[in-house]
Amino acid sequence: MVFACIAPHGKEIIPELAGDMFNAFAETRRGMEKLARLMMKQKPETIVLATPHGLRLEATIGVVISEFTEGTLEANGKQVKLRCECDRELAKHFLERARSLKLPAVGANYGTSEGPTSCMPMDWGTFIPLWFLTRRPQNKFTVVVVTPSREIPLQDLVRLGESIAEASQTSGKRVAFVASADQGHTHKPNGPYGFHSASAQFDALIRRGVVESDLKPLFHLQQQFIENAKPDSLWQIAILQGVLNRVPMKSHLLSYQAPIYYGMLCATYMPT
Repeated sequence: MVFACIAPHGKEIIPELAGDMFNAFAETRRGMEKLARLMMKQKPETIVLATPHGLRLEATIGVVISEFTEGTLEANGKQVKLRCECDRELAKHFLERARSLKLPAVGANYGTSEGPTSCMPMDWGTFIPLWFLTRRPQNKFTVVVVTPSREIPLQDLVRLGESIAEASQTSGKRVAFVASADQGHTHKPNGPYGFHSASAQFDALIRRGVVESDLKPLFHLQQQFIENAKPDSLWQIAILQGVLNRVPMKSHLLSYQAPIYYGMLCATYMPT
């Protein structure tokens, strides 16, 4: 495990999709570009990405074991596409490790069992970080997509992250972990979830956790506070915490902004 990060997935950070919000998302776009450059320096072979918007398996962790994952995003009359090869070997290793710990994990394929049509549709929580991390011709990575369930206790997701780090360490591969995560979703009264001051409070706690290299206070927040703030980050960050429990890394906050109703944060973790 040579790199980890927290990466946002607002579609407007992709220049082709930004439309008249191009400048509003500029800070996060620069953060993602810097994040991608820092990851490249660590020379990972496989990117493991945890997304909140993929398979919604009730009380179950999904590990994608298809040969490929592919997606298309459209906005403002523009379209972008992405297709990535999956690391099936490492995905199945994660799956075995999780099951040995009695974690509720299943392998997920789509289309055919193998070949080019064994291809999992790519959600936006997967697509957008990978667009920045893999789209350059020199970036030849395989990927593993993991979908945590919000019905699973956070401490079990921490254990999942520990098992991912352990399996990565024994794989002989250089692995990067991406927690695809937007923060509080109640920043603006005109947003789909309305306004609540908990969003700003939650995002401040996330920033503090990154700056102080201590995410653990996030896992003791009251359920009502989480519901008021409406983040989609906590579950992927729990997996990140598990990774950090096994591989000590130094954190660095690259950017934070909330230009519309949700907050976006870019942060990197590098082995010490």
